[in-house]
Amino acid sequence: MKPAIATVCLSGGLQEKLEAIAAAGFTDVEIFENDLIAFPGSPADVRRMCADLGLTICTLQPFRDFEGMPDARRQRTFDRAERKFDLLQELGTDLLFVCSSVSPEAQGGIDRLAADFRELGERAAHRGLRVGYEALAWGRFVNDYRDSWEIVRRAGHPAVGLILDSFHVLSRGIDLSTIATIPKDKIVLVQLADAPKLQMDHLSWSRHWRCMPGQGELDLAGFMDALAATGYDGVLSLEIFNDRFRAGSARAVAVDGRRSLLTMIDDASVRTGRRIAGVPPLPSRAPVQGVEFTEFAVDEGERASFEALLRAMGFGCTGRHRSKDVSLWSQGAVRIVLNSDKEGFAHSYNITHGTSVCAMALKVPDASATLSRATALLDKPHAGAVGPGELDIPAVRGLGGSLLYFVDDASPLGRWSEVDFEPTGEAVPGLGIDHVDHVSQSMQYEEMLTWLLFYTSIFDARKTPSQAVIDPGGVVQSQVIESALGSPGHGLRLVLNGSQSHRTLSSRFLSEFFGSGVQHIALAARDLVAAVRSMKAAGMEMLPIPDNYYDDLEARVDLAPETIDTFRELGILYDRDDNGTFLQAYSTTLEGGFFFEFVQRDGYAGYGAPNAAIRLAAQARLARPLDIPSL
Repeated sequence: MKPAIATVCLSGGLQEKLEAIAAAGFTDVEIFENDLIAFPGSPADVRRMCADLGLTICTLQPFRDFEGMPDARRQRTFDRAERKFDLLQELGTDLLFVCSSVSPEAQGGIDRLAADFRELGERAAHRGLRVGYEALAWGRFVNDYRDSWEIVRRAGHPAVGLILDSFHVLSRGIDLSTIATIPKDKIVLVQLADAPKLQMDHLSWSRHWRCMPGQGELDLAGFMDALAATGYDGVLSLEIFNDRFRAGSARAVAVDGRRSLLTMIDDASVRTGRRIAGVPPLPSRAPVQGVEFTEFAVDEGERASFEALLRAMGFGCTGRHRSKDVSLWSQGAVRIVLNSDKEGFAHSYNITHGTSVCAMALKVPDASATLSRATALLDKPHAGAVGPGELDIPAVRGLGGSLLYFVDDASPLGRWSEVDFEPTGEAVPGLGIDHVDHVSQSMQYEEMLTWLLFYTSIFDARKTPSQAVIDPGGVVQSQVIESALGSPGHGLRLVLNGSQSHRTLSSRFLSEFFGSGVQHIALAARDLVAAVRSMKAAGMEMLPIPDNYYDDLEARVDLAPETIDTFRELGILYDRDDNGTFLQAYSTTLEGGFFFEFVQRDGYAGYGAPNAAIRLAAQARLARPLDIPSL
């Protein structure tokens, strides 16, 4: 298959779009008619520009309201088609993309429509061109690919073929089995788009909510498996209409597009056992066994206070780097690296963002294979300076320019703490903090789909349904990604947060942090009450929760009054689901917007969503006022 993308997917002018498409590694492109109309040059200029970029134009689209026109309009419709044929030849492509009519003047009848396409096919063939027919989900008479296929079949012309679009098929819940029966030489183009499942009219759904494969909830796997049964090996093109993409970087969206196609093609090959020629297999997705360490870039002037915070949390300094101003702090299976070195990546990160999480390491079965998969999917590998005797830990660029390291136990990487650090011999006080429960990352709203795809394409992980969380300053969209090993003490849990309001805590973090990044880390404790009591005794400030919350809690749940009094005293939040209970507590927010969360899970599967608004309101009360100019 040839991965392609339509220019309508990207923001910007036509030249900017084509340059982004070529830079992402695509070789084929669909030219959307509006992009051509708005372009100040000629179609021949577009042809030359594509040739210079190494791009083949696979079609011009769409040609609308063609079939079924009344006799008085029919000749005019064919005249329009001839002009489109002229354009195809000027552009150097041979496929006219016809979508099913939505015209109120159009008339139905399979045989009548087939006759129109038979004549159009004959005209196209005289010019050495082809015609493809697509059923729009909102077409007036033809909105089912089975009907468009029957029209193509009855037209019976070698220059007339079928165009399949996953959105138009899957959004209507149409049975996929007929696809497998279509001769592959009659399928002239396949378009792909995913989407969240929404209750709205198909036109609005399509125009605003399409997304890349893997970013939505449609059955793309079933569609691809049915397509594979035909033996189709032609152009596989993305056609995405999405308001977030229109507001984003053309280059970033193009990279996301190619990553999504490569991932989907590889997944289909694995499921069906049909390896596609010209598309090399990828290493398998990596099951994440846990967060190996988080690295903070710490300003020298803030290091003492940060170390005091870690000590209050029960951590001990267990290692000093052999050649750098870097220390290792440990408790349970949690490893925190503090980097105050004056050279290297962490120093540069600290200059931009202040004291913050600059890197995270994930434990996987095979670090080298994980890096190979990530780079094959267009992620940028990082090569930092490695001193004598130090390990070169594989890494790629992550959110906000941070680093994502990969380590494993099958290689010397599993001994990173022994190789790079000298033990201090310091005892770890320990407060029963056992492992990293989850990591919360805040990002621009427009970035959320990008990072959702980034994580789910590399790792063996699933996305949970997106949730809207109410912040005093607006709505925060929250998306959770969980690895397959998502039980307590294992795997990876990531919470991605983005907001269109600049007043929310998530957006304020972006402003103060100068970009996207890790806003908080949740640490799991075996006994949260005891842990928080010890932290407070050590002088750590916890987020105060209003008494009204506990009064309401007492009315809602059947906890003992003394238990609720303890939660009130310590600022602990409570939730439960069908699987168990969940306790949460929070540090106050540090300079720059970062904070720690402490949790105790007893079978509970969620993240305390009912408490999110309470926590956000409490944090908002302690935040600095926004500097908003008066009008």
